[in-house]
Amino acid sequence: MIKFLRRVDKRLLAPVLAAAIALAAACGSSAVPTPEPGPTSAPAGPTAITPVLATTVLEVGRQRVAFLLTTSKGLIKAPTALVTPVFLDAGAAGEAGEPLEAVFNLWPYGVRGSYSAYADFDRAGRWRLDIQVDNPNGDDETEIEVEVLAKSPVPAVGRTALLSITKTLGGDGSPVRIEDLTTDYTPDPDLYQLTIKEAVESPLPSVVVFASPAFCTTPTCGPQVDTVTELKDAHPGVANYIHVEIYDNPADIQGDLNRAEIFSVVDDWGLTAIEDYFNESWTFILAADGRITDRFEGFATLDELEAALLPVLPNT
Repeated sequence: MIKFLRRVDKRLLAPVLAAAIALAAACGSSAVPTPEPGPTSAPAGPTAITPVLATTVLEVGRQRVAFLLTTSKGLIKAPTALVTPVFLDAGAAGEAGEPLEAVFNLWPYGVRGSYSAYADFDRAGRWRLDIQVDNPNGDDETEIEVEVLAKSPVPAVGRTALLSITKTLGGDGSPVRIEDLTTDYTPDPDLYQLTIKEAVESPLPSVVVFASPAFCTTPTCGPQVDTVTELKDAHPGVANYIHVEIYDNPADIQGDLNRAEIFSVVDDWGLTAIEDYFNESWTFILAADGRITDRFEGFATLDELEAALLPVLPNT
């Protein structure tokens, strides 16, 4: 694992931006998923599908898997795709699991989107996702190889959330500027009222999003925080909603990431232990007892977040 530097080196930006540009070309837009998001299969020809894995951290257990499907004609937006997990370390032929239906989720601005499904990986090792999708412009099958970890550095579904002291507008009673809490240009003050510790100790479930809206590698971190606000507005007063900025000194950065320092809570939650991590968003759904019931790497739509939140809301 490559430990994310506590201070961001300008030299790190070049390969990251290069990877982002390459993925933008594959997607036909500047709206791209996380650079170098994971192993994908090389297309065999102009009619082939290029898969892009958006969920790079996978571990034993049931979890969301998200991916994009692109062709030379653009992004595939068929309503569903069929995904069959295959455990490769079982032998030459692999050991196939039950097929899953992956649903297409449209991202903000209606241009890009990804497929997502919940897969249950029963063991660590090499897996392959065999994908079938309706593609009138060419091939209708592709595959992605992934590595499933025995345990990821990021808190897993089923674990109790860390009792982190995150920054709030209340602070210790001294005046706090919201510019010191977030890089969001249009921040929602409601997302900075409670620490994660206070949220876990409250009688309500919680939604916690880690993101840097102004400095995300992809264009979905700002919209992800906005989507949490949409979720809050749709379900007010029944859950806690918290945004944790990736950087400790947002007001000091002023467009220069060379000044940026990672917030220690981001380290505590294991995000900087992810190989090649570069401030992509993560969102966690917590039950009233503080247990993590779902987690989303990268962008998750309002429908996805709502489907994860509803089961833990009181009286639902």
